[in-house]
Amino acid sequence: MEEIFEIKNKSTDCKARTGVLHLPHGDVQTPVFMPVGTNATVKAMPKDFLEEIEFEIILANTYHLFLRPGPDLVKEAGGLHGFSQWKKNFLTDSGGFQVFSLSKLRKISEEGVRFQSHIDGSYHMFTPENVVQTQTKLNSDIQMQLDVCSGYGVSRKEAEKALKITSDWLLRAKKEWENQRELGYKGILFPIVQGNFFEDLRKQSAEFVSSLNMPGIAIGGLSVGEPAEEFKKYLNHTVQFLPESKPKYVMGIGTPEYILDAIENGIDMFDCVLPTRNARNGSYFTHDGMLSIKQERHTHDFGPIDKDCNCKVCRTYSRSYLRHLFKEQEILSSILASYHNLYFLNNMILEIRDAINNNRFAEYKKMFLERFNHK
Repeated sequence: MEEIFEIKNKSTDCKARTGVLHLPHGDVQTPVFMPVGTNATVKAMPKDFLEEIEFEIILANTYHLFLRPGPDLVKEAGGLHGFSQWKKNFLTDSGGFQVFSLSKLRKISEEGVRFQSHIDGSYHMFTPENVVQTQTKLNSDIQMQLDVCSGYGVSRKEAEKALKITSDWLLRAKKEWENQRELGYKGILFPIVQGNFFEDLRKQSAEFVSSLNMPGIAIGGLSVGEPAEEFKKYLNHTVQFLPESKPKYVMGIGTPEYILDAIENGIDMFDCVLPTRNARNGSYFTHDGMLSIKQERHTHDFGPIDKDCNCKVCRTYSRSYLRHLFKEQEILSSILASYHNLYFLNNMILEIRDAINNNRFAEYKKMFLERFNHK
């Protein structure tokens, strides 16, 4: 199939690069942070706000949408784009991570994973094939294979078993995806590198995934509770076995430190619930680190959340007012905080792209983190 990724500029001092993903619902500039819209909505963010910030792709969650409202209803509504009216791109995860986090409610076999709904206790089966079929009904622009994500600290035997199942499932998912493409589906499928925290298993998985020459590659099984140094080590180790020409996606990272480390290692895409979850808990991103609006010191502070942020929240509202909204549990608190946090991260990405294009990524990373981590 045609190549979907074009590299624009590369750093001379590291693997950071800018590029463009050519997807069914428009081009996506990279590196890119993707807001998480679990239920086909980014929490507390109307689609107009996402368009205003100029996001080009968001996530939706296969597991949750499979259970409610069901893929057939979404298909009937015109896929995720018709259902939600978000007309740009959707990436859907396979549901593998949700099933991993429901460890008491699931049973993994070579056939697939049988799990119990967290909503009503009903039993369901995910297989590599029906997960592709579900994501096709959602009309996802980028879908993920069903994988087995093993947690930090598991035994080598368990990691080997999880990797074998993930690799076998990939071949089955790829075949089903190719069937769906022949029927007119335009979205693409990313395989997922696993291997837990064992260097040889990571290498084995990365080389296997690379050999299949698929449109892009996701790196899974990181940011699952390991120390930051382990994340860096295993990301750096994994990337060297992946083809430079493919877009690379690290799942589940959303702090500036992790994003900058990932970009330095040549990662193009990342997502996380953190910005919106933090927002609902009164925690704001600022250039000077995280700010908790709960603190008493903001009661009489009529300045903005971040004087160097140009978002409409910082241009309009004071810390004093935002603290009042949070303390009163006003819905507007979640809306404004979510807007600011997503704007902040997206603006950071715009600055990073500019830094890469002007070959000063290392300098940008150093300056950003010195200020962000300064206490």
